[in-house]
Amino acid sequence: MLAVVLAACLWLAGATAQATSRTLTYFPVGPIYEYRWKVLGLALDYVRKTEGVALDLRPYEEDVTQNRGIHLLRDGVIDVIALGTTSEREAAMRPIKIDISRGIVGYRVFLISADDQDRIAHMDDEAFRTQLTFGLGSQWADVPVMRANGYTVVTSTDYDRLFPMLAAHRFDAMPRGVGEAGIELAARRLAYPQLALEKTRALFFPYPIYFWVRRNDVRLAGQIERGLKGALADGSFQRLFRAYHATMIEDMKHATRRVIRLDNPLLPPGTAAIDTRWWWP
Repeated sequence: MLAVVLAACLWLAGATAQATSRTLTYFPVGPIYEYRWKVLGLALDYVRKTEGVALDLRPYEEDVTQNRGIHLLRDGVIDVIALGTTSEREAAMRPIKIDISRGIVGYRVFLISADDQDRIAHMDDEAFRTQLTFGLGSQWADVPVMRANGYTVVTSTDYDRLFPMLAAHRFDAMPRGVGEAGIELAARRLAYPQLALEKTRALFFPYPIYFWVRRNDVRLAGQIERGLKGALADGSFQRLFRAYHATMIEDMKHATRRVIRLDNPLLPPGTAAIDTRWWWP
């Protein structure tokens, strides 16, 4: 009888530990995504403090496309993804509808060949749209947005291939998030010294970035949502955002780029308006 009671106690202890701890595999991974996972870590710290649930993070190390990452999440290999929203994604996964980027991902600047700087600077917006070709990753949100707004786009399934393609003038400009462009240029300065940041234009389209979990993982979705709301309420979310984007925010105060606003046909009906007050000067 004692053995039965002991076994029951051990099982209960194990079940309780499992219910209050979990390691989450996340995607995508890389320097340009670091901020997204710092935000999730902040939310999970809040859940740990307020609910006693330990949720740890582990990157999914294999280099896969966004579409493959979504399939792996649905198959249970990955637990949480941080990507922009579309109607297709909202049908396939469960979003936590708090925009962790505060709209900043929809603000795009351009990598170009430095010798094109003057030519592009003297274009009006119509010439910029109709006379240039833009290179993008085949699964990036910019592709259907820019095409729907009349821009000519070429794509590559291999993100790293875009840089030699740009250097070889296979296309004229590559739109990148304002927080991504500098990191990418610095990382490739020796390999592609002829590349530069275009100085006169930016695009903006509404494109919120959400955390996503499996459709049936209601518990995890609730934990992440409560954690994000807690971090918003105590100000830690905004402090983290400003810490990661301080240089960019300061540069934007002095920038003279003309911002071209695009419609985003990918947004699901009812998507909340983008709040850019944390960073737009």
